[in-house]
Amino acid sequence: MTIETTSQVKFGVTLQSCEHEARAALTPDIVTRLGKKSVSCLVESGAGLAAGFSDEQYAAEGARICTHDEVLHDSNALGFIERPEGKVLDDIGRGTWVIGMLSSFSDENYVAELSRRGIVGIAMERLPRQLSSAQSMDAMTSQNSVMGYKAALRAADAYGGFFPMMTTAAGTIRPAKVLILGAGIAGLQAIGTARRLGAVVTAYDVRPASREEVESLGASFLDLGIDLSAGQGEGGYARELSPEEHAAQQAAVDKKAADFDVIITTAKVPGRKPPMLLTSAGVEGLHRGAVVLDCAASELGGNVEGSKPFETVTTPRGVRILGDPSLASEVPATASALFSRNVADILLHFIGENGLTVTEGDELEEALVVSGKPAAPAIAEAAEAVTAAATEERTDQR
Repeated sequence: MTIETTSQVKFGVTLQSCEHEARAALTPDIVTRLGKKSVSCLVESGAGLAAGFSDEQYAAEGARICTHDEVLHDSNALGFIERPEGKVLDDIGRGTWVIGMLSSFSDENYVAELSRRGIVGIAMERLPRQLSSAQSMDAMTSQNSVMGYKAALRAADAYGGFFPMMTTAAGTIRPAKVLILGAGIAGLQAIGTARRLGAVVTAYDVRPASREEVESLGASFLDLGIDLSAGQGEGGYARELSPEEHAAQQAAVDKKAADFDVIITTAKVPGRKPPMLLTSAGVEGLHRGAVVLDCAASELGGNVEGSKPFETVTTPRGVRILGDPSLASEVPATASALFSRNVADILLHFIGENGLTVTEGDELEEALVVSGKPAAPAIAEAAEAVTAAATEERTDQR
């Protein structure tokens, strides 16, 4: 099937309006790379400043510096960190391609609205990560890696003691005991960073295969004393636990948590309610001065009961719960560089001899395209079937 083909690709990015967002969806070096593929780049003035990239740097690489309205009106492909909504969405023309994290799994109304407007939506969260050809496009992996790194630094800064063991004239200071809940991309990066800071690190993940990864980084794997050996899902993802298994896991984690000074939770699921990893009972069991950092805190909830996005909550017992879902944005230069490469690789994948097209039978394209204006009713039915299958597969993998 072919969706809204255009010969001259003009790729644009705007200044992100979210209060907590400092990343840019395009960096100057990628402007050069796209230019070699005959892709023109339009950048809203100031779009890269928060990430450390000036208008002059973009212009020097061949980008056209524009106003916000010019970018939206003159581009036929747009890259976003945060999905376009409100007036921004109103100003995007029919047939424009929008690439970004669109929360397509949890917000069907948004996808339907894109279709109604004739906008081709490329949902990066649907990327089939098991495809080797798609690894360079995986924004979830790149951004979670940055998040895990920053999480360890943020927790170390908030903790009232040293992470490493130190021997001084006044005596020896024991190292901090850190627990990482979730040993995916973010968790493994947090483990490595906390270890480099000198902490004694323990980690836990429901997937049995994660034990070897945790231990390879010099951390210990938390033994809950319960059998969740069936926690491995297809493709290396964790499967959803049964209510009984989840209750047993929560109780065991709550009990074990009391032994640690710092706890970092990393089970963030874009567009969905995060799993509860540490309940209020577990938080209450922590000693005064302990720090809990919830990377998944959001309006939908978090990994830690009582956490709030972008807030620090101090319990009556003196435990601090930090809710920070935008940690990747706090390392904006690196996070932008990685995200920009992810977006560029996706964009280039869709460029054929006649411009931007979606090719029938391409597994990657059929998984990523969630909206658009198909050429015929039969294609519309096929597109709906592909979207439903991709959603079901992704749910199983989660």
